Amino acid sequence: MATPLPQQRLLLELLVMSGDIAIQELPEDSILWRTVDECKATGWLRVKTISSGFHTVSITGAGRLVVGQFGRITL
Repeated sequence: MATPLPQQRLLLELLVMSGDIAIQELPEDSILWRTVDECKATGWLRVKTISSGFHTVSITGAGRLVVGQFGRITL
């Protein structure tokens, strides 16, 4: 299993705590979309278009396992 980068862990933990989130369609080179695409490519989350310019992002079972395996981020 791949080790998530810090920004990937942060996104995954946000999804575990809040459930699905909606994100606005931004330029593909934004940090948020790069992180979403990276996590989607590894199977940790799924993205679905809900309306023009908005998408819902939800964590998969594999994403939950990653959060459980590597633990929560502590500040």
